[in-house]
Amino acid sequence: MAVASLIFGILGLIAGCCTFGIFSLIAVGCGHLALRDIRARNLRGDGMAKAGLVMGYLLVVPMILISVQAVFGAGISAFQ
Repeated sequence: MAVASLIFGILGLIAGCCTFGIFSLIAVGCGHLALRDIRARNLRGDGMAKAGLVMGYLLVVPMILISVQAVFGAGISAFQ
């Protein structure tokens, strides 16, 4: 799961918004699952999982902020 998180994080950064952030969302999910498994079973690979999480969140957080701004901006402009 840590390797998958890293790979999808890299793909998310490369593909950017062309894939609507799907790769980044998968990277975040896989990264959290990998960290949970690593802690539960004392496995290795937490660096790859954390790197995948960071790369995934680099695209997910701005996408959420832009989506919220678009929704509230459209709502405010509808009342003017």
